[in-house]
Amino acid sequence: MEEQQKYARLFNDIDSQTLITLGVVLLATIVLIIVSQRGLNWIGNRMHGQVRFRIFAMVPMTRLLILITALAIIVPTIIEPSLRNMVTVMGALGLAIGFAMKDYVSSLIAGVVSAVELPYRPGDWVQIEDTYGEVKHVGLRTVDIQTPDDDLVYVPHLKLWDHAVYNANNGGTSLQCVASFYLHPEHEAGWVRKALRDVALTSAYLKFDKPIIVVAEEKPWGTHYRIRAYPVDPRQQFLFITDLTLRGKKVLSAAGVQSAMLPPDAALDTRNAVGSASSRGSD
Repeated sequence: MEEQQKYARLFNDIDSQTLITLGVVLLATIVLIIVSQRGLNWIGNRMHGQVRFRIFAMVPMTRLLILITALAIIVPTIIEPSLRNMVTVMGALGLAIGFAMKDYVSSLIAGVVSAVELPYRPGDWVQIEDTYGEVKHVGLRTVDIQTPDDDLVYVPHLKLWDHAVYNANNGGTSLQCVASFYLHPEHEAGWVRKALRDVALTSAYLKFDKPIIVVAEEKPWGTHYRIRAYPVDPRQQFLFITDLTLRGKKVLSAAGVQSAMLPPDAALDTRNAVGSASSRGSD
C-alpha cells in the first residue's frame, strides 16, 4: 500500500520555499519577456532593410524560449520527477497539443490531397472564399496566393474540405475576362453588340484563337452588356478589362449611346468579375 501511494503521488509538497521559488521564476519570466520585447523592438526600429525584419522576427521566438525555460524550471518544482509522473504529464500534454493542433494536422492531410487532385498549382488564378489571386506556392499546410493588390495571403489547405475553389485558368494559359456595360434602354442593340465585339477584336491584349462573346441581358433599368474574351496571358487580365472598358465607353459615347441611370437598390451581377466560376477556361 505504501509503495502504491508512493507511485501515485504526483505533486511535491508545496512549502514556503517552493512558493518563493515559483514567485521568483514567474517574476523573472515577466521581466525578461518585457525587456526582450522592448529591447529587440528598440534595436529593430533603428535598423534598415532585411536586418530590421529579422530582428522583429526574433521577438516571438525569444518570448517562446523564455516561456519554455520557465516551464522547465516550474514543472519539476511542482511535480515529483518520477518516471510514472513524467509519463502521465507527457500523455496529458500530448492530448492537449493534439487537440489544439487538429486543424494543423487537417491542413497537412488536405495538402496531400491537393497534391493528388491538383485543385490549384503555381500560376493558377483561384478564388477561395473572398481571396482571389495568383497561386505563388503550394506548401504542405498552406497555399500562397498573391492578390491583385499585391498582398500575399496564406490560405490553409483545410479549406478544401468545406469551401469551393474557383480556378480561372486551371493550369492553362486561357482565362476568360468579362467587361460590363450598363446602357440606357433607348439604343440600337444590334449595333452596340457589333461595336463591343469590334472593341474586343482591336485590343492589343486579345488572344485571337479564343472566342469573343457579347452577352446582352435586359434589366428593369436598362440593358446589361458583357464582353467575354481572353487575354494573351492571364496576368494581363486587369489591363485587358481596363482596355475594353475605356475604349468601349469611348465608342459608345461617340455614338450617343447613354449609360443607364441605375436606381440605388439595383442588384448588379457581381459574379461575373475576373476569376469567377463563369470565367474558367484552359488550353
